[in-house]
Amino acid sequence: MPKFEEELEFALEVEEPKMYKVLLHNDDYTSMDFVIEILTSIFHMNHVQAEKVMLQIHDQEQATCGVYTFEIAQTKAQQVKQRAKQNEFPLLATIEENS
Repeated sequence: MPKFEEELEFALEVEEPKMYKVLLHNDDYTSMDFVIEILTSIFHMNHVQAEKVMLQIHDQEQATCGVYTFEIAQTKAQQVKQRAKQNEFPLLATIEENS
């Protein structure tokens, strides 16, 4: 049986995945201590970073807590929602494409 060798030419383009920001939004009911707990446990910030971001959320109505691939950003936002619900807080986390 004859051997056939075939060369295939194609360009393999690898693109960086789109990145998404996870935002926490200010409300009148969620305690500052709970927000700091969320920032340290879910977003792995140290206490000083968490305090800074918590104050930014309070002063500017929202702040970015991290930038991740879509699946990770979605998971982190869901974790915030779940933990807030368990603790009876209306804390809102959203994701948006990082520009």
